[in-house]
Amino acid sequence: MNVSRKIYLPPLSIVGPESLKELEEEFRSRGFKKALLVTDNILLEIGLVEEVEKILKVAGLDYVIFSDVDQNPTVRNVDNGLAVLKNNACDCIITLGGGSPQDCGKAIGILASNGGAIEDYEGIHISKKKSLPIIAINTTAGTASEITINYVITDEKRKVKMVMVDKNCLVDIAVNDPLLMLNKPAALTAATGMDALTHAIEAYVTAGAYEWSDALAIKAIKLIGESLRDAVKDGKNVEARSKMAWGQFIAGQAFSNCGLGYVHSMAHQLGGFYNLPHGVCNAVLLPYVEEFNADVCGEKFRDIAEALGEDTTGMTTEEANKAAINAIKKLSDDVGIPGGLKELGVDEKDIELMSKNALLDVCAGGNPKNMTLEDTISIYKAAL
Repeated sequence: MNVSRKIYLPPLSIVGPESLKELEEEFRSRGFKKALLVTDNILLEIGLVEEVEKILKVAGLDYVIFSDVDQNPTVRNVDNGLAVLKNNACDCIITLGGGSPQDCGKAIGILASNGGAIEDYEGIHISKKKSLPIIAINTTAGTASEITINYVITDEKRKVKMVMVDKNCLVDIAVNDPLLMLNKPAALTAATGMDALTHAIEAYVTAGAYEWSDALAIKAIKLIGESLRDAVKDGKNVEARSKMAWGQFIAGQAFSNCGLGYVHSMAHQLGGFYNLPHGVCNAVLLPYVEEFNADVCGEKFRDIAEALGEDTTGMTTEEANKAAINAIKKLSDDVGIPGGLKELGVDEKDIELMSKNALLDVCAGGNPKNMTLEDTISIYKAAL
């Protein structure tokens, strides 16, 4: 309690049904001339981009659309988006989508203000200047990129996901409207939801956890545990989508201000090597990494088990730890996450190099228990 903390949050967050409509007045009042709307081709195809376009037109804000964003945004995506921004003299960025457009838009915003190549900004608080203004509209209950000081870009040449932790990438307005999350495919809902759960659990047990992050993280675990199954089962369930929106939102606040852990370090390598969905990688690895961590986390896994609906009355700490791991596995199974890395196409021959890269990942330092190369290789193999 006697340690000072810097807490980074967007100046304005709008959360709940009909949040999107609140942006009209914000666009009118901020004096922007032209926006770069960063999204992906799927959201273009299903008509979600049109909903934002309507608001932009009523507000009188000119815009240009950039939708060339991969599932795991790349250096090429960022460079192409920056070129569109410069060629159209855009003075702000609107991001619409899940973590991919959000991360890509944040990277473009940092380069627009700071110059250089995006590879220059890998690491912690590297940039010197605030990003170009960003209005982030989230459409999945998962990454929480719209409210964090983190973004991740894949370096295609090295097959490495570069993690940027940067206070200057924080957006100006974050929007979480669960109505934008309706009717998303069950597999996407499951993957992003397990990503959010991973954020909450890693934030709760990370070495950097403290009172405020703990309160947020454990509440997020509870909300996600109560609602993810229903959101996957019925994509039109507004109550479940609303709970998931809040769960991922507060999990994002927690991990953005206390750190993550080795689940993310290992998952980043799977994304870099195989271009796999980040949430699925997290979901598969989560129980294995946390089983490794549990013995140094005191009673925190008892709290996690209780938040996920388990009754740990009378259990020893070791028994409560197992109950938490089993509850994580059960939720993952119930929402249809693949049972192992082999199902995702992971080849055992790549494990040693991925393990070496994982040890160098920015998130590794937040893990509550030190990892060795041998530990990492063992966990990857167990997760196969």
